[in-house]
Amino acid sequence: QVQLVESGGGLVQAGGSLRLSCTASGRTFSSIAMGWFRQAPGKERNFVAAITWSRGTTLYVDSVKGRFTISRDNAKNTVYLQMNSLKPEDTAVYYCASGRGLQIYDDWGQGTQVTVSS
Repeated sequence: QVQLVESGGGLVQAGGSLRLSCTASGRTFSSIAMGWFRQAPGKERNFVAAITWSRGTTLYVDSVKGRFTISRDNAKNTVYLQMNSLKPEDTAVYYCASGRGLQIYDDWGQGTQVTVSS
């Protein structure tokens, strides 16, 4: 099992920026990719972005392309989500996840709240 701890959420005005971090520990050798997901109140959890540890291959949902950037620091077992030009519709609890690939996730963090005010 991989343990994940997110940080960096908060309250920001529309147009502002935040950077989320997610540090992995435990069976990190089993982790092929890391993903960020988000869940708004009353809605299902949705994919936001993902990156592979080895090649740094990235994947984004269309709604965040050009605004969000996912990156990783292999030495620190940490993945980041830089979020720029934030919109009120980006408000959600953001979760990071560890997976066996860009599409399959097994372990999840506790989530961090991001609130964007208009």
